[in-house]
Amino acid sequence: MTILLAGCGDLGTEAGLRFAGLGHRVVGWRRSPSKLPAAFEGVAADLSSTQLPAVPADTSAVVIAVAADAPSEDAYRAAYVDGVAHVLDALERDGVIPRRVLFVSSTAVYGDAGGGWVDEKTPTEPGGFSGRVLVEAEDLLRSRLAGSGTAAVSLRLGGIYGPGRTRLIDQVRSGSAVVPQDIRYTNRIHRDDAAAALVHLATMADEPAPVYVGVDDDPADMGSILRFLAAELGLPEPEVGDAGPARAGNKRCSNKLLHGTGFTFAFPSFREGYREVIAGRGVRHP
Repeated sequence: MTILLAGCGDLGTEAGLRFAGLGHRVVGWRRSPSKLPAAFEGVAADLSSTQLPAVPADTSAVVIAVAADAPSEDAYRAAYVDGVAHVLDALERDGVIPRRVLFVSSTAVYGDAGGGWVDEKTPTEPGGFSGRVLVEAEDLLRSRLAGSGTAAVSLRLGGIYGPGRTRLIDQVRSGSAVVPQDIRYTNRIHRDDAAAALVHLATMADEPAPVYVGVDDDPADMGSILRFLAAELGLPEPEVGDAGPARAGNKRCSNKLLHGTGFTFAFPSFREGYREVIAGRGVRHP
């Protein structure tokens, strides 16, 4: 298969290496293609531009994995909505009809559920601009590809952690971590599992669903995570106090649909994943 990766940051690069490891041709679009591994055919591309490179005629799957340049609504719209539109425009321009287009979305599309469960059937009620823009991008992808012969798939990832992503570990080490006074559920996925899920959904024989939730098996409360990290680091438990507003709302995201495709997690909970991070295993891609 020829795989086009539109956006090759840390996650996209890891996915590309996994595609290449399975023997697929990997074409990577990014602003600085010289940073891509040798397994990629790197091509200079800015997804915010309408002038994108030629799409390989035999492209079987496209993975759109972009990131905003700044935490603002304008930057999010330029990255996600415009980025999706420009990639689809390039496919139409070149007459390429891949089997699937996968879009890396986020569980930010859901609102606060008061600690309750959400899944792919839960209505999207984002609490902030990031979730609203991602819903807009998902809707655009589905509407543009409807009836085209190309399956549109959105993978809504929880908080990604892994090599080089050590925010919570750093807070525990510095003593700035605070255990929330109330139970506050969080949802995450290790970078490697997120990349593996993209590869799985792009290559599996069965027809994919339009949406998958990409989180690990354990939507744990923040207090449990911080206490675990302190124990692993041999440090005192963080104090309980006012931790401020929840970053992503209080909800538990279900991964049953993703599991049902036969996907298995290398890091089914934060415990296995953070032990790898603390041990310094893995590399964050530039």
